[in-house]
Amino acid sequence: MTFRPALALLLALVVAAPVCAAQSAADLGATAKPRKQSTLPLKPTADEAQAAQLSARFLTRFHYDAQPLDDAMSEKIYKAYFKMLDGEKVFFTQQDMAKFARYKDQFDDAIWNEDLSGPFDIFNQYILRAVDRMNYARGLLKKGFDFGTDATYDFDRKHADWPKDQAALDELWRKRTMNDWLRLKLAGKSDDEIRKVLDKRYSGYIDRVRQLDGEDAFQTFMSAYAESTDPHTDYLGPREAQNFDIAMKLSLEGIGAVLQARDDYTQIREVVPAGPAAKSGKVHVGDRIVAVGQGDSGPMVDVIGWRLDDVVNLIRGKKDTTVRLEIIPASTGLDGKHELVSLVRKKVTIAEQAAKKKVITVTDGGVTRKIGVIELPTFYSDFGARREGDKDFKSATRDVARLLGELKAEGVQGVVMDLRNNGGGSLYEANELTGLFIDKGPVVQVRDARGQVDVQGDDQPGMAWSGPLAVLVNRGTASASEIFSAAIQDYGRGLIIGTPTFGKGTVQNLVDLDRFASQDGKGKPQYGELKMTIAEFFRINGGSTQLKGVTPDIEYPKNGDEKDFGESTYDNALAWTHIAPADYKPVADMQAWLPQLRQMHDARVAKSPAWKLMLDELAQYRKMRDRTTVSLNFAARDAERKQLDAIQAGFRARHKAIDGNDVAEVDADDALDDGLNPGERSLKQELKDEKAAKKAPDPVLKETAHVLFDAIGLIKADPKLAAEVEPYGGKPLATAVASAAAPAAAASSAH
Repeated sequence: MTFRPALALLLALVVAAPVCAAQSAADLGATAKPRKQSTLPLKPTADEAQAAQLSARFLTRFHYDAQPLDDAMSEKIYKAYFKMLDGEKVFFTQQDMAKFARYKDQFDDAIWNEDLSGPFDIFNQYILRAVDRMNYARGLLKKGFDFGTDATYDFDRKHADWPKDQAALDELWRKRTMNDWLRLKLAGKSDDEIRKVLDKRYSGYIDRVRQLDGEDAFQTFMSAYAESTDPHTDYLGPREAQNFDIAMKLSLEGIGAVLQARDDYTQIREVVPAGPAAKSGKVHVGDRIVAVGQGDSGPMVDVIGWRLDDVVNLIRGKKDTTVRLEIIPASTGLDGKHELVSLVRKKVTIAEQAAKKKVITVTDGGVTRKIGVIELPTFYSDFGARREGDKDFKSATRDVARLLGELKAEGVQGVVMDLRNNGGGSLYEANELTGLFIDKGPVVQVRDARGQVDVQGDDQPGMAWSGPLAVLVNRGTASASEIFSAAIQDYGRGLIIGTPTFGKGTVQNLVDLDRFASQDGKGKPQYGELKMTIAEFFRINGGSTQLKGVTPDIEYPKNGDEKDFGESTYDNALAWTHIAPADYKPVADMQAWLPQLRQMHDARVAKSPAWKLMLDELAQYRKMRDRTTVSLNFAARDAERKQLDAIQAGFRARHKAIDGNDVAEVDADDALDDGLNPGERSLKQELKDEKAAKKAPDPVLKETAHVLFDAIGLIKADPKLAAEVEPYGGKPLATAVASAAAPAAAASSAH
C-alpha cells in the first residue's frame, strides 16, 4: 500500500516527518502554497468530489473483482476510514462512535452524490480530538507520576474497543503519558529533562495536526474506499502520484538532496553523489534550510515551521531551472551566519534503490569459490524515457545484465539474486529479468477480469547468466519479485532460499483521472491517479502466488512477522486459485539436489556460532514482539531493563567473538531503549546507527552463498546427478558451471 507521510506521522505519534526526496519531475515552483495552520472546518472541493465519483465509476466497472458501491461497501469504507484515523483507538470514545454511526451506510451516497461533507466532518473531529489529547497529555506533565503502583499499560490496541467514555479515555492517556515518562526515566533522564522532551514532543504533534488540510482528508477517505475493494488498490493524490512516478523511474529533476523535518526546520539528511548540491560543495549533511527562492531573483520564502512536503514542493522544479536556498550551516549552530546557495536543478539518479553487486568468497574443504551477489531492492523502470528513445533510461533488467557481465569478468561461479524486502514494481521488468536466466519461454500468466489469460515470456534466445543460480527471499519479497522467483523455481533454473514470500498475486494499473476530467474552461483539474487491480498473475505451472506466495526450496527460520505482515493478514485479500499450466519445459530437476543440500545446510548451521546467535536474537525479538502489556512500576521495569541489558551484552560479546573488531561498534547505551522517538535523536546519531546497520554481518546471505557453493560442488563431483539437470540447447548445466567464469557474452545485453 502507498505510504502516507501525514497520517503515518500522526498514528505513530512521531514528531519528525519521514525522510523524503526533495525533488520531482513536476515543476510546482513558486506556485506551491504553504500549509501552516489549517482553518477548521476543512471542506471538500468540487474537484475532489468529482474525483471521488470518477474513481467509483472505474472501481465498480473495471476492477478485477468489481464490487458495487452500495451500503455494504459503505460499511467497509467506514471501518477502513476509522482504522486509518484511529487504528489504535486512542482518540475517539464509544460515545463518539455512536454519533458517527449514522455515516456507516452513507459513504456510498456521499460519493455518488458528490457530497463529501460526512467524511470531512469525521476528519475535522479527528483533528480536534488529536489536539485535545495532546493538550491533555501536556497538562499531566506538570504534576509528574507515581511509579510505585502496580499499574500496567496495554499498548497494543489494534483489537481493543474504543474507550467507553471521556473518563476512560483520560485514563488511557494518563497511562500512555506515564509510559512515555517512564521510558525516559529508565534511560537516565531527570524529571526536568523529561518534561522538556515530552512537552516538545506533544506540542510538535499539535503543530503538525493543525497543518493537516482538506487534501489530507480527501486522500485518507479515498484510500479507505480504494483499499476496501482489495489491499493493493489505492488512490494517489497529485503529490503521491508524483512520488510514485519517481520511485518507479529512480530518477528525478532536482538538487540531489534528501530532506528531513526536525523541530521547526527542514534539514539536509543526505547529499546525493554527483547531484547539483554535492557538486556545489556548499550544501552539507545537517544544514538547515530556512528560506527558498525561485530563479535568480525570485523572492525568498521563509519556510521555518512548514510541513516537509511543502518545502519539498518549493525545491522541486524542471531541469536547468534555478532554485536558491538560504541555509544555516551545520558547522555553525542555530545562531550561525546564514548562507545563500544557488543551484541549477538537474536529473538525479536515486542510486540507493538501484541494483548493486558484490562478491563473496566461500572456502570449504580446501576448495574456494567466488559467489556473486546482486541486490535488487525494487523492479524499477522509466517507461517515459524508454518511449522517448532515451538510450540511458533506468531499467532493473538493464542494470542487472550489466552487473552480471561484470561478475563474469570477476570469475564468479554462481550468482545469488538477493530479493529480500523487494516489494515488486514493474511486471514488464519481472518478465524481462527472468529472460536473463532462461533461454526462452513463458514467464508468467496474466488473467484479466474477463477471464482471458495472456501468457507473457522471453522470446529472445540466449542468457546473460547460464551458471548456478540462487534467489534469496523473505516475507518482504512481493509481487514482481514473486513472479521472478516462481518462474525460476518452476523451470528448475535455480534454488529458492529463505522464508515464504508475501503472497501478492495481483496486477495493478495506473489510471490518470485527469484524462477523463471534463473541461469547463477553468483549467484542467488535478484529480490524481487510481492504482487499480485489473488482473491476477499465475505461475507457469498454473498455480497462483496469491496468499500462498513462493515456498523456498530451502527454508530459513521465520522471524514471526508473518502474523501481521503479508497478504494473508488482509481481511479482503483475493482467494488462492489456479489455472491450466503454460506450455513450458523445466530445464532441471531441483528435487535431485535438495535432499543433499538440505542435509549439508542443516549440518553446517548446527555448528555455526553465527547462525546460533541469529536464532537466539530472533527468539528474543519474537518474545519482545509478542508482548502487549508493560508494567508502570519503576522497580519492575528497571529490573526488566537490567535483564534485557544483560541479554544484549551477551549478544554483543558473541558478535565480537564471531565477527572480530571489523564489525561496526555499538555503544552499550545504544542497545537499550532511550525513550526517544525518531527525529528526537541527533541527526549524527541516526546516521551513525544506519551506517552500523549496513555494515552488520549478514549470516543469512553468507549461508545462502555457501548453499550455492555446495550445489556447484555436487554438480561437479557427481556426473549422475549432473545428468539429471536437463540440457540447455544441448549443453548440460554442469558444463555451464565450468564456463560460467568466461567473459560476458553478447547474450548478456540481449534483454
